[in-house]
Amino acid sequence: MKKIQTILAASAMSMALSSMSYSGELIINSDASDPAPKAAFSEIIDAFEKQNPDIHVTYNLYDHEGYKTTIRNWLVTSPPDVVFWYAGNRMKAFVDRGLFEDVSDVWDDNQLHQDFASAKPAMTIDDKQWGVPYTYYQWGIYYRKDIFDKYGISEPKTWEEYLAACALLKKNNIAPITIGSKYLWTTAGWFDYINLRVNGLAFHMDLMDGKVPYTDPRVKKTFETWKELIDAGYYLENHATYSWQEAQPFLYRGEAAMYLIGNFITPNFPEELKDKMAFMQFPVINPEVGLAEDAPMDTLHIPSKAKNKADARKFLAF
Repeated sequence: MKKIQTILAASAMSMALSSMSYSGELIINSDASDPAPKAAFSEIIDAFEKQNPDIHVTYNLYDHEGYKTTIRNWLVTSPPDVVFWYAGNRMKAFVDRGLFEDVSDVWDDNQLHQDFASAKPAMTIDDKQWGVPYTYYQWGIYYRKDIFDKYGISEPKTWEEYLAACALLKKNNIAPITIGSKYLWTTAGWFDYINLRVNGLAFHMDLMDGKVPYTDPRVKKTFETWKELIDAGYYLENHATYSWQEAQPFLYRGEAAMYLIGNFITPNFPEELKDKMAFMQFPVINPEVGLAEDAPMDTLHIPSKAKNKADARKFLAF
């Protein structure tokens, strides 16, 4: 019996030491690689380490596109302690597979239900919270105001006005719309907006939740509307060869007039063009539906298989 007790005690100590070895080492994988968020998170991590001198943070930064692929491997094998990701349906895909930790306790202990009341629905599945938001950003159409003024184009409010503006720009050898579709998420923005404007927010959410099939006639109407732009040649030529960043210079050189994109583009505007850039809502297509907007939310999560969940919770609370 004494031998068994000794073995059990040694085993318990081994487990404790193994657990302790993860304490104080916090590994974070991030795709916040654009200059502004990169600088912001460098400051946040410095502040976190100063407030928690017993915790050392290893911050691994990846490019956006590579990150979207590799996170799927990390989460099922050897994940870090904190990962950057996105709210809503993109989060749900990992929650449904049991790959994200329930962090409702972080929300309960830090008054996040009140502080993030508007964001809470996008972070909640089955009445539990699965991450913490750190930013959101609106999408819309950024355009060259000076080019619009040169050709007497007023900011289009309706789909008909938008098509007319595109036709006039194309007639004057300016690509109406720049886009880089090398990575397909930029085209998803177009689908979202056209579907929101054709069918409304409730239908769009049902479609995203899988409650409506993509074979539904209402989705067909969305694609038919989108096809009007494609058939008329209003998009930048060879856009499939460009990333979203590589499609920007066409706008800045005046070779294209509009870009449907998130406001993360604004720090990239050349100084000499800042007074010439303007922003507008996506135009009305079906006046019977409300004007819902795309506003993606970037989030922080603890993988289910993370080793240092205690310090990860401290970081999410920070």
